[in-house]
Amino acid sequence: MNTIGNFLWIIFGGLIIAIEYAISSIILMLTIVGIPFGLQTLKLADLALWPFGRDTRTNEISSGCLSVFMNFLWIIVGGFWIFLTHMILGLILAITIIGIPFARQHFKLAALAFTPFGREVYIK
Repeated sequence: MNTIGNFLWIIFGGLIIAIEYAISSIILMLTIVGIPFGLQTLKLADLALWPFGRDTRTNEISSGCLSVFMNFLWIIVGGFWIFLTHMILGLILAITIIGIPFARQHFKLAALAFTPFGREVYIK
């Protein structure tokens, strides 16, 4: 089921989302200050390409004040808009029964897009 879901996800916009995340990651990594944000955007790109069969969890090692500060800075700089985009797309897809699995993936991406620092992606 995960393979079919990932294949349909890529066809219906997942590839475009992953490419957008990858391009923004490259742009962010052009400066030294943007490298941590670029790495988090790469994490988003990876999950946006293959979201079915993967999930995120809080990394207990990196739960310090630096992660909180970086998440706060991330939200101010642009993470809120990414979060909002995923929430809107998820709500639109949740209207139909067929779109509910894709809406769940957008909600998962929204959670990671809101606070990416201190979280890791793992395979279920």
